[in-house]
Amino acid sequence: MTLASLDVAAREDYIGNMADLSVPLSTDLQSYVDARVAAEGFADPAAFVRALVQRDQDEYTRDVARVQRLIDEGIASGIIDDEPENILRQIMDEIPGRHG
Repeated sequence: MTLASLDVAAREDYIGNMADLSVPLSTDLQSYVDARVAAEGFADPAAFVRALVQRDQDEYTRDVARVQRLIDEGIASGIIDDEPENILRQIMDEIPGRHG
């Protein structure tokens, strides 16, 4: 969803439900933001920052889901009763060309 895609009433409601955040930026960062706003067609710097935060939130959600899937996979794979050193030694022994 973009602000531009909303009708006037929905846009006013969307904006009315926002909190304000003030972020001081160095001159270099402000120039970068201004350039990205112009290049990417954002309505203003706030729209650019909102898009960055949304992208970060989406990536975080995907990362958490990925880690949870890996945890679930590990749990589902069962428990090995051997010592970690023995397991590592077995893995190392299976590497082709390894002498040890």
